[in-house]
Amino acid sequence: MENEIIMGLTAFEITALFFGLMVSILFVQSGLDKVFNYQGEKAFYTQHFSKTFLAPIVPLLMLVITLFEIASGFLTAVGIVLFLLYGTTQLAVMGTALACFSIIQLFMGQRIAKDYGGAAVLIPYFLLTTGAFLLFASL
Repeated sequence: MENEIIMGLTAFEITALFFGLMVSILFVQSGLDKVFNYQGEKAFYTQHFSKTFLAPIVPLLMLVITLFEIASGFLTAVGIVLFLLYGTTQLAVMGTALACFSIIQLFMGQRIAKDYGGAAVLIPYFLLTTGAFLLFASL
């Protein structure tokens, strides 16, 4: 048996849970912020993409990224609960995979808007989400 350190969980499993919690918090908060602060977020994105070919479809893009973020966060959170209760990781893997794709969408948008600093800020989030994906996929 591997080195169980807390409640029968290994250090690897606990690390996956910590990564998953970070992903869940990040995406639930970000997605819900877009829902509850729609006008402010829409104004930001409209201005941010005003000089790009994405300008005419900002509302559609906001809907897509909001759905991806909320799905990522909640699937990861429910996946964590299912892992703790039943040892299954499928939902956590799915949630973290969606999180990876969400960051890629955001990164592409920042690059298109020529906001290279904003794109660079997303790299740690991408490492977090891919780390969570890798950890859950390895359980």
